[in-house]
Amino acid sequence: MIQVELTSIAVDTRGLPVVLLKPAVPQPDLGVILPIWIGGQEATAIMMALQGAETSRPMSYDLMARLLAALDATVTQVAVTRLEEGTFYAEITVETPTGPEVVDARPSDSIALAMRVQAPVFVAEDVLRAAGIPEEHVTDIEEEEQVEKFSEFLDSVDPNDFRG
Repeated sequence: MIQVELTSIAVDTRGLPVVLLKPAVPQPDLGVILPIWIGGQEATAIMMALQGAETSRPMSYDLMARLLAALDATVTQVAVTRLEEGTFYAEITVETPTGPEVVDARPSDSIALAMRVQAPVFVAEDVLRAAGIPEEHVTDIEEEEQVEKFSEFLDSVDPNDFRG
């Protein structure tokens, strides 16, 4: 497993949100960015966590973090573990009073929760090799311009829009 950092959230040319993960420590033999396309709500939740934005009512990932804390459990890591037929799979490792538990999850949910609880994110090396793109191709996703547009959207959205 290779620890990664979320470098940014971008919007591709089709308007779909994508998280960009990069090895925390440069990997000369990899040198890649891993793009994972996610849903709009997950992208909003991740951006809000990165910006430290608070909502009047807890979002799903805030609720998850609060439930874990109430149960005296902590997220020790999240990991993107495999890629099968174009679908990424992830696991959340939780330390509980009775020992560690590993929970199957979507990468987008795992990353959103990790951003809330400041847990490290890892990616399996074979996933990086299979789905990573060279760093110089990141501009193909039109990152900077699209992140600005996404940030503008976040600035205009009312947290109450996400109330359940």
